[in-house]
Amino acid sequence: MERKKATDFPQEVLNLFDGYVHGRMTRRDFLDRATKYAVGGFTAAAMLESLRPNFAWAQQVAKDDKRIQTQSVDYDSPQGSGKMRGYLAKPANTAGKLPGVVVIHENRGLNPYIEDVVRRLAVEGYVAFAPDSLAPVGGYPGDEDKARDLFAKQDAAKRIEDLVTGAVVLKARPECNGKIGAVGFCFGGSICNLLAVRLPDLAASVPFYGRQVSAEDTAKIKAPLQIHYAEHDDNINKGWPAYETALKANGVRYQTHFYPGTNHGFHNDTTPRYDEAAAKLAWSRTLAFYKKHLGA
Repeated sequence: MERKKATDFPQEVLNLFDGYVHGRMTRRDFLDRATKYAVGGFTAAAMLESLRPNFAWAQQVAKDDKRIQTQSVDYDSPQGSGKMRGYLAKPANTAGKLPGVVVIHENRGLNPYIEDVVRRLAVEGYVAFAPDSLAPVGGYPGDEDKARDLFAKQDAAKRIEDLVTGAVVLKARPECNGKIGAVGFCFGGSICNLLAVRLPDLAASVPFYGRQVSAEDTAKIKAPLQIHYAEHDDNINKGWPAYETALKANGVRYQTHFYPGTNHGFHNDTTPRYDEAAAKLAWSRTLAFYKKHLGA
């Protein structure tokens, strides 16, 4: 498949796609509404197919990279789904304990893109762990639409407990020194905000284009935040002014970065919404933030 960029699509189509992947419209709704933007052989169906992820594009750190060690980790989530599983990566041949980063996926579970983010962090010297919200239903099914459908049918309250517990599990790992941060994307960005509320000893949290927590919950945040937003992401960005007011009112340490010309999901290098320059800049800021607050 030819790799396209966001600039190959009308912004209206990208907005429709965002609605589709977040469950605000059906596939039929997308096709019906995108048809008016079809040009030549680039039909609505072709646009939808081109916007789907291609995980072969995203692998920056191979699964068998000699610099790291990876493994699946099972853990109990008594307040959530019961039995959970996640993907852990850590530097190879390292003596001593290291800081950790919990990686929270989008609304499709632990797909290859998130696994690669985990490995990228391990290369940087962290014990990285990504819980899989779809583990109770068999794990990521290998198809984004099926994954999204499974995700939508889950108990949201139990899912939150599964992810909070995953962060606690990482903190207690023998390889981890007890100092942990968080990073998440889309749904995972929302959970990063929530983890800062739920875990008073969280050392740093980096939400990418995630929903904000309430003003009441913001008052409970102790961790420093580094927040990343896309320019064209009204569904998420509309909550920022109130969140900023609450962060300031409660003296929460935070940085916020907006990336001009970008769309929701700009860090995800499996889709045309990926923006290489913005993603690299955001990731360099993320690593610098972790170095300051976590070490490594």
